[in-house]
Amino acid sequence: MKKIKLVFILLAIFALPIVCLPDPPGPPGSGTGQGNGGGPNPVGAPIDGGLGILLALGLGYGGKKLYNARKSRSENLAEYKN
Repeated sequence: MKKIKLVFILLAIFALPIVCLPDPPGPPGSGTGQGNGGGPNPVGAPIDGGLGILLALGLGYGGKKLYNARKSRSENLAEYKN
């Protein structure tokens, strides 16, 4: 188990700097250096879908925690009465 953790740590240490290298500059005259045209609304990733997914996951996690808390509380009360 320790070897697997060590491999992942070493992989992250050596691979992360390579993955995080900046993009090469765009062609001359593009204005932004990213090659997306440099217009007033540059092309980007929409965040709407990601926010919806995060909200759904958060609601599910909170509901599960609430369910477990109520279940353990009712079990504790039933045990206390006996």
